[in-house]
Amino acid sequence: MNTKTVDIQEAQTQFLHLLALALQGDDIVITEDNVPLVRLVPVQPQPLRRIADLHKGAIRMRADFNDPLPDEFWLGDA
Repeated sequence: MNTKTVDIQEAQTQFLHLLALALQGDDIVITEDNVPLVRLVPVQPQPLRRIADLHKGAIRMRADFNDPLPDEFWLGDA
């Protein structure tokens, strides 16, 4: 990752170029009179939030779910 520092006047004329650099991972710092004002960085997508009960009732467990498995299962005879 490269860091590029540009004056605000230069940033106005080269915005699309600076935007492309930021999207490629470069760190762009915009200054005014050599004082850093802002950093141009890409927005990180937010993870989708889970919604409780969205698929309620879509999965059912059998009544024998907790019953022990037969010996044939463990011995490979099934």
